[in-house]
Amino acid sequence: MTNLIAINSVDDIPKKYLNTPVADLLQYHNMSKPIDVAYDKAELLVGMCMDNRKRLIIPNNFAFIIRAGGANLRYSAFKVSYAIAVGKIRHIAVIAHNNCGMVNVSARKEDFVNGLVEFAGWQKQKAYEHFDEFAHKFEIGNEISFIKNEANRLRLRYPKVMVAPLYYNVDDNKLYLVREEKNKFLEELSE
Repeated sequence: MTNLIAINSVDDIPKKYLNTPVADLLQYHNMSKPIDVAYDKAELLVGMCMDNRKRLIIPNNFAFIIRAGGANLRYSAFKVSYAIAVGKIRHIAVIAHNNCGMVNVSARKEDFVNGLVEFAGWQKQKAYEHFDEFAHKFEIGNEISFIKNEANRLRLRYPKVMVAPLYYNVDDNKLYLVREEKNKFLEELSE
């Protein structure tokens, strides 16, 4: 877990995130910051996995939340753009988590096909075709590598928006910041 930064106090939050909705998210969720603020509008866009084991502790109206397998927002581009353009969002948190079902999804092909046959009434051949058509689009590989890449992809697409890659540990229900290497290209773009 050397790629993760534990956030247990405000002092653990890197300077670039202080006084931003990202810091507020970390404080609400990890530090039990009192939820005594009434938000009129969303301050943050959160992209996170559809996994049912994760629940953020945040105030009402604080964030737009897009849930997609593996926190893969590639197929939610219009929704992200809408939140930025119309919702005036300037901060995004993309949150991966451990034990994600979108990691090595190709190994779950038979379970997927058999589940569609048994629980949805599909024909086996159609279930195989469905898996083969879509699985490669949603496979994320390693959670931490994927979320770093997803954050960088979003930064390139929306250069005026701060994007924070986070990691939700389903074992302790805490959010961690993902440690990133300096990216000279992105730093030059932001100057």
